[in-house]
Amino acid sequence: MTATLTALVSQIRYEAKDIHSIELHPVGATAFPAFEAGSHIDLHLGNGQVRSYSLFNPAGETHRYCVGVLKDAKSRGGSRWVHEQLRVGSTLTISAPRNNFPLQEGADHSVLVAGGIGITPILCMGRRLQALGRPFEVLYFARSQPHAAFVAEVEALGAPVHWHFDDARGGPPDLRALLAARPAGANTHYYACGPAVMLDAFEKNCADLGYTKAHIERFAAVEVKAAADARSGFTVILKQSGKEFTVTADQTLLQALRANGVEPVTSCEDGICGACETQVLEGLPDHRDSVLSKAEREANKTMMICVGGCKSERLVLAL
Repeated sequence: MTATLTALVSQIRYEAKDIHSIELHPVGATAFPAFEAGSHIDLHLGNGQVRSYSLFNPAGETHRYCVGVLKDAKSRGGSRWVHEQLRVGSTLTISAPRNNFPLQEGADHSVLVAGGIGITPILCMGRRLQALGRPFEVLYFARSQPHAAFVAEVEALGAPVHWHFDDARGGPPDLRALLAARPAGANTHYYACGPAVMLDAFEKNCADLGYTKAHIERFAAVEVKAAADARSGFTVILKQSGKEFTVTADQTLLQALRANGVEPVTSCEDGICGACETQVLEGLPDHRDSVLSKAEREANKTMMICVGGCKSERLVLAL
């Protein structure tokens, strides 16, 4: 299991329609582990679920963690529990921060794109760039101004901001035009976090425009089907523990690991949080996650074992 921390809920604030911020302070320790812009933590909720949320307070702070939680209309129980059951004074088990959405602090220019609750890691990135004195701008999209959280905090960044509220503009933004108006220099980086439809458009438009330094973080898993050459059964060898077993057609890799007495580090089990990233020593994994970049997938040095499969007869993992 993942190493965990104990946190006190010191403040819950209404930030926008259906969005609350949660401020957490360490219990039994003088400080939390430091974190970098783009990081997220897991909250172990009272209903037994584990959910990941991005940190939006300034990177480097260790006396608190702050997350924003949208009460999702399609909630499977996580965000609903936070909004309806969590109270100030409660304690929560949380994970140490992880970062699948790192900020390139030496970029000549950064374009930060946020959709709705996706403003949380974007705000943290903006605060870091502001502290470093690096140039950046923000594109912030929301359904309406009442749905936009942390407006004052974004304005306080002192960077150019393009605001787009669907109700005021008569529809969603023309993301391609907005990106095209910000041509990439040799060292310009683009970041986006928000709903899946926005992220899909962001990736496509950046590719079409030749913007190679584009980065995204997803809050919801994207279904990735098994590759055509993925094997229905394969042998797994665990280097550290010395175990060897077969993953059968009716099992996932994670199920097979647990069936053989191995409890790897996991959290979301949907391939979006990065908690289960595992080193691949031999074999060809079938990547079905939403964490690894195209280059990382092609390198095949690690995989997310909660959703990944295999294209070779055997897979050797550093477990």
